Amino acid sequence: MNPTVQRVTERIQQRSAALRSAYLARVDATIKRPRGPERMGCANVAHAFAALPGSDKFKVVAEKAPHIGVVTAYNDMLSAHQPYESFPQVIRDQARRLGATVQVAGGVPAMCDGVTQGLPGMELSLFSRDTIAMGTAVALTHDVFDAALLLGVCDKIVPGLLIGALHFGHLPCVFVPAGPMSTGLSNNAKSKVREQYAQGQVGRAELLEAESAAYHGPGTCTFYGTANSNQMLLEAMGLHVPGAAFVHPHDQLREGLTREAVRLSVEMASARPDGARFTPIGRMVDERVIVNAMVALLATGGSTNHLIHWVAVARAAGIQIDWSDFSELSHVTPLLARVYPNGSADVNQFQAAGGPGFVIRELLDAGFMHDDVPTVCGRGLRAHGELPRLDPASGEETRINWSALPAQSGDESVVRKAAAPFSPHGGLQLLTGNLGRAVIKVSSVPDDRHVIEAPALLFDTQEALLQAFKDGKLERDFVAVVRFQGPRANGMPELHKLTPPLAVLQGRGFRVALVTDGRMSGASGKVPAAIHVSPEVLAGGPLGKLRDGDLIRLDAPAGRLEALVDATEWDSREQAQLPAELSETNAHGLGRDLFGGMRRNVLTAEEGAITWL
Repeated sequence: MNPTVQRVTERIQQRSAALRSAYLARVDATIKRPRGPERMGCANVAHAFAALPGSDKFKVVAEKAPHIGVVTAYNDMLSAHQPYESFPQVIRDQARRLGATVQVAGGVPAMCDGVTQGLPGMELSLFSRDTIAMGTAVALTHDVFDAALLLGVCDKIVPGLLIGALHFGHLPCVFVPAGPMSTGLSNNAKSKVREQYAQGQVGRAELLEAESAAYHGPGTCTFYGTANSNQMLLEAMGLHVPGAAFVHPHDQLREGLTREAVRLSVEMASARPDGARFTPIGRMVDERVIVNAMVALLATGGSTNHLIHWVAVARAAGIQIDWSDFSELSHVTPLLARVYPNGSADVNQFQAAGGPGFVIRELLDAGFMHDDVPTVCGRGLRAHGELPRLDPASGEETRINWSALPAQSGDESVVRKAAAPFSPHGGLQLLTGNLGRAVIKVSSVPDDRHVIEAPALLFDTQEALLQAFKDGKLERDFVAVVRFQGPRANGMPELHKLTPPLAVLQGRGFRVALVTDGRMSGASGKVPAAIHVSPEVLAGGPLGKLRDGDLIRLDAPAGRLEALVDATEWDSREQAQLPAELSETNAHGLGRDLFGGMRRNVLTAEEGAITWL
């Protein structure tokens, strides 16, 4: 085992000891109860199973057959979740073949950051994660289930489902992905059109044509943003059927993987509570599994959003992690994948070159991941380094077997072995200094832009920066400081709309960077961006002391983010206050009123932006 990975794991275990022990005690106490139909009153049982066919009622009550709850993020507006429409039918059919019963326990909301980028709806995005967690809890709180299948893919949906499931840690749980859309217009070509539009070189018709060619069918977007990072992390945590992440929604293999997820859930639900195959999610997701997820994120240059989300996920399991843990792991974790925005490949090319399985196998062999962890498949984490295939010889159209991946990468421009990585360090970096603590995704930033020193230009909204660009006021070296974008101020929206104009300016030779207490998309690109700055300005964070013209130094290799201002003057400066008109705008309209309690109670970004503690 790599000594740094081992040391960080042990530190997390020590830090989390009291919380984790209390959490496991609650899980174990819940496991010891009788099954729901035996524990509940007759009226409760009758209500729970009133709509089941009579034969299923008999199975679940009299025969004590395993009863599986499904929580789904299905809607037919979002491409990633539209395929889930047909999943319950497949799941019910497979469960009946296995002598089990199924109910769709509930649905959770699934909003798309791609739809809401730069719009008021984005201010609900981060908080939708905890709303999804609560929706998962509402679904499972009927408390009649022996296991759960969780259907969700995208940005806040998977972390929300996972947080909710961990609050029902006594249940075995399997995550069931839907897969990516087929490759459309390349991400590089799409980005070029966006930059041309930002410069007025093409019109709205050309931009819409390009965007529609990129996002064109069912499945997740094909870049390696938060949604697809979710799938990588679930593979690394052993919560998927091995190899399930990046198979297309309408591939026959996808149905086979879904049926296998049902089989595994039934198998775990049928196991004796003291048996090896009884693997409730609360026991399964321990400190080693959380570290495995962190390493997988770093090794693939995944989404910066997970430096928020996985802190919250860990806390739901009684585990405490912080950005220093990510940073220390990043210093030793090799970068094994280049998928857009870290490279030109999309996730379909990543999958073809070896995908998550290749990365997991390499990390295990090189000692960067814990292999002695339970998984839903029961074959250990090394099973997630294998390739699923349909087995026509079995006589069943959707039966799967697994085989070893090739020893070598299918495309070394996309995936590499641990012995010859793209970089000896991971894709994310912690920044500290007199401006607070922040993170930067260095894997997608050109090497000559890892250090930026330039005057600050302050903006209170992203719209103000976009207007300054349109007015030609940004033709110079500068660090754009977009403040009042933290969780308490306005829900911490992504600021991905800023990427095209800043990329244009960088392309013109100017040295530019972004510093903000907001988020960037999981697809944050080639412009250096110090994001998630904590504490946020509204909570008294030091970005509030900055003034236009202050020299800022962003030094990613050194891990520093500093205002080069005399210390005495810095200490004497007053904190900027949120303008009254922004306070009013952030609080009202388009649903924002309903999230006022979350804005008031939310923890910092480094604490996971949790609203439920």
